[in-house]
Amino acid sequence: MTLSATSEEIKPAPRPPRSEPVGDTRPAGGGPSVGTGVRRLTDVDVRILEGVAVGTPTVRLAASLYLSRQGVEYRIGLMMRHFQATNRAALISRAHSLGVLSVGAWPPRVLPEFLEP
Repeated sequence: MTLSATSEEIKPAPRPPRSEPVGDTRPAGGGPSVGTGVRRLTDVDVRILEGVAVGTPTVRLAASLYLSRQGVEYRIGLMMRHFQATNRAALISRAHSLGVLSVGAWPPRVLPEFLEP
């Protein structure tokens, strides 16, 4: 490159927007990811996500799962980070849009293909 290069010649190419969750989204077994690129959820994560989806308070979730309130908040924070959600409502919305939660049924349930074996 010469000193007379214009700024257009040295601009990096624009990055495409990132819409998938950050990190390795493949299951631990190394097989293909579940259709949407979402990692599988543990039983505790499933019960917390379903509880948040129906509006169960954190303290009640903690008591039913024999966890501390902070433990439940920690797991919710991990899921929010994984699903790139800024709050609980966005977490549930994102889970619905990715097909993790059942549609047309109350209470919403995590579909079996997203459960960790």
